[in-house]
Amino acid sequence: MNAPLELLQQWVDAGWLRHLDRALARWVAELDPQAHPELLMATAVLAHLEGRGHTCLPLDALVRDPAALLAWPAPAPQALAQAWHALPQRLDDWLHALRSSPVVREEGAAQDAGQPLVLGGSASAPLLYLRRYWGYETRVAQALRERAHAPLPVDEALASQWLARLFAPAPQGQAADAEARTGIDWQQLACAVALRSRVAVLTGGPGTGKTYTAARLLALLAAMEPPDRPWRVALAAPTGKAAARLRQSIDGALQDLQARLQGALDLQALAQRLGPARTLHALLGARPLTRQMRHHAGHPLDVDVLLVDEASMMHLEMMAALLDALPANARLVLLGDKDQLASVEAGAVLGDLCRDASAGRYSPETRRYLQATTGQTLPDALLEPGAQAPALAQHMVMLRESRRFGGAIGALAQAVNQGHAPQARHILEADPQGGVHLLASPDPAAAVQLALRGRVGAPACYRDYLRALSVQAPADEAPHAAWVHSVLQAFDGFRLLCAVREGPWGAAGLNRAVESALRSAGLLPGRGEWYAGRPIMVTRNDAGLGVFNGDIGIALPAPGGGLRAYFADGPHLRSVGVARLAHVETAFAMTVHKSQGSEFGHTVLVLPPQAAGALLSRELVYTGITRAREAFTLVAAQPSVLEQALRQRTQRSSGLPTRLAV
Repeated sequence: MNAPLELLQQWVDAGWLRHLDRALARWVAELDPQAHPELLMATAVLAHLEGRGHTCLPLDALVRDPAALLAWPAPAPQALAQAWHALPQRLDDWLHALRSSPVVREEGAAQDAGQPLVLGGSASAPLLYLRRYWGYETRVAQALRERAHAPLPVDEALASQWLARLFAPAPQGQAADAEARTGIDWQQLACAVALRSRVAVLTGGPGTGKTYTAARLLALLAAMEPPDRPWRVALAAPTGKAAARLRQSIDGALQDLQARLQGALDLQALAQRLGPARTLHALLGARPLTRQMRHHAGHPLDVDVLLVDEASMMHLEMMAALLDALPANARLVLLGDKDQLASVEAGAVLGDLCRDASAGRYSPETRRYLQATTGQTLPDALLEPGAQAPALAQHMVMLRESRRFGGAIGALAQAVNQGHAPQARHILEADPQGGVHLLASPDPAAAVQLALRGRVGAPACYRDYLRALSVQAPADEAPHAAWVHSVLQAFDGFRLLCAVREGPWGAAGLNRAVESALRSAGLLPGRGEWYAGRPIMVTRNDAGLGVFNGDIGIALPAPGGGLRAYFADGPHLRSVGVARLAHVETAFAMTVHKSQGSEFGHTVLVLPPQAAGALLSRELVYTGITRAREAFTLVAAQPSVLEQALRQRTQRSSGLPTRLAV
């Protein structure tokens, strides 16, 4: 039994596995001294994949081609081939090794005795799970199936009247959506679908109007509800920045809609009833140093409608906790871009839910309902025979038309999303002084210079926020708040995004380099760890302080003296004394993962010379591009790195799509 563990230790020493991966295999060997080598190898690989965001191990892929599954750098593929040559070559032999162990429970067959590993999936596609993630996946699938199979009753005639009013063309001269629309109005269809759904999923790329649609959905629900019914709505997102943007977008859309409806609905009262948008951790009541939440099945959330933005960032464990805490009769509306990066933690829930979103797969009954409520007819290509139409697909809409995100940035994002590297290169190189630009440089100092000076065609840089900071901070509270907002807003005009965290091309290295360059240029005041103008990112939830992982703020002088870290929640400010913030890091540069839910005027994406495996992917580049509002610059050590990234798709193993199809 020692031979597999010794081999796994060699792989740990080579940096291919984590110590944790081998430790789990060793623990399994202690629980089952008769464990087959196949079980120990599968256990270590399963733990390793979980650390890379997978929720299970596809055993067929492991047996057939472990090198492709793991994507380890050279010379790992040769080592894997040698090890696998000594192991059984048939999947059935591996399954026998797993089934014969007391530490493995076969789903639906073996008695549940708390085994740490679970064998699930199907006969043709068996999956091995860590018990915890098997539990999350089964709970999520069951909750979503129950919600999808129980549509809510709708007064179709009343819904039709309100949908026509809410999506009437803007009056002459209003620019929001005054252009004549042709074809299907997917935003209107999305509202109609969500009206009868206990779970609705609205996905679409930047500028397709996800929050615009969500605001109209809230107005539609308010119009359809009895006027005397207390109606509770909660807004949430995975990060504080995304939550603030969600509330700001909803408020703006409701204000515009109020003018159009000319008093037919009191949307100002609706906006006041919404309350602040919160992070999911704050909404559920995350408890420090534990996975437990204050809200759960025994103490559910007090909501009728829960609207969650940036759902692509939700990992499997969070989705399980959210569904556990949601009352059975409450509506859940998920908004997100299925093509963005998934969560850093295990699971790609939105990607799993939206796997067939572009195909529609609507039933004849859904087509009839949408015709009755919107007057629009779904094309035959999006229909599925009634008996085969997935239940969840009837509660999902993909928004397909971008009304805002156009020009060179939009064209670049589309080319990248389609994996069209030559087209992406052409757009990046077409106009060196345009909104998008490729800066090929063997030295990451090129990114630092952009941070100091910007570039022709995209002048925004960190000098802008430091210029705002140089204005004397007002002593009075209201002017001081306005000054803080001006500094935070200027800081969001530029951002460095990185594919990796460590090294000179990573967020940590660039943070040090930018800070040093700004000091050398005489732009940063003060010295030491804390100084006025230090941008920070919170790295750990602290509900007591009201800060959460991913929040971005800036240390600034407070009216009463001293430094406080200020965070913007739309028009509102939060502040914390810097001495109380133990878990923060400087944030001139940040990883693309941490940037999700944010937008910046000029976004610079920095790609290193090489990045192993899935660190560099099409989804990462797409997410970085779509953080840009006005200008985008790609800094790459070698232009070929872009082609490498676009060839790499993020594939996370999961059994959730199969479970939802039942």
